[in-house]
Amino acid sequence: MEIWIGRDGERHGPYKEDDVREWLRSGKVSPADLAWYEGLADWQPLSVLFRDDVPSAGPAADAPHAAPGAPLQALPQTTAAALEDHAGFWKRFGAWLIDYVILFIPTVLIFMSTGTMDAFMQYWTQVKSGASPEVAGLALKSAMLVPGIIIGIIGFAYYILFESSKWQATPGKLALGIRVTDSDGGAIGMRRSVVRNAVRLLNITQIPFIGLIPFVSYIVTAWTPRKQGLHDMLAKALVLNGRASEFQAKPASTGNSNSFDA
Repeated sequence: MEIWIGRDGERHGPYKEDDVREWLRSGKVSPADLAWYEGLADWQPLSVLFRDDVPSAGPAADAPHAAPGAPLQALPQTTAAALEDHAGFWKRFGAWLIDYVILFIPTVLIFMSTGTMDAFMQYWTQVKSGASPEVAGLALKSAMLVPGIIIGIIGFAYYILFESSKWQATPGKLALGIRVTDSDGGAIGMRRSVVRNAVRLLNITQIPFIGLIPFVSYIVTAWTPRKQGLHDMLAKALVLNGRASEFQAKPASTGNSNSFDA
């Protein structure tokens, strides 16, 4: 069941019933906050709808409009409208480009420290001298194997750690104001982030056509209804506009304004 909460003349939500009950027990919302869900005739105080979850604090706790003992917290802004504010293809592409530039730095350092750059120069020297590109490329491919795997793992870790963090975004996504969420607007967590980004590991394979899978996975975001790539669908994830910090609860400036003009 989805619950709407009324506060300061505004409607917030919808939120999951379990979350509202937990917020009521922890004091994040007041028993006097008005709430409504589909099928309810009118807005009612949370203390009436969820009596069992009202903290026991003496006679004052039984009064529907009792003032809270501590300042209320602002409600998360994960609303139905926010869940439909999907980040577009070009904004996601811009975020990828920023992350690519960031990851390019360790890529160059690894190639230089493992002698891959020397192998690349040797490849061009052999090609210019008349050697077959296929033959000259064997040594280059061998030299790039281990560094390529290391770089792929670094990129994989980069994405899963940032996107499963409190920021829900890589530096590139943060710069452009987008975030990765689950279907309810929350953090995707480490496990789901691993599933979502596993497609990146296909870039380091040597199997023909397999390396095209990440490209296809990303490009479909331009046409899917919720702007999801195949990897998003697999992980049941969304990429939405707005930074995670904008959708997290913050202390409210006042603690007594908890009415809603229904």
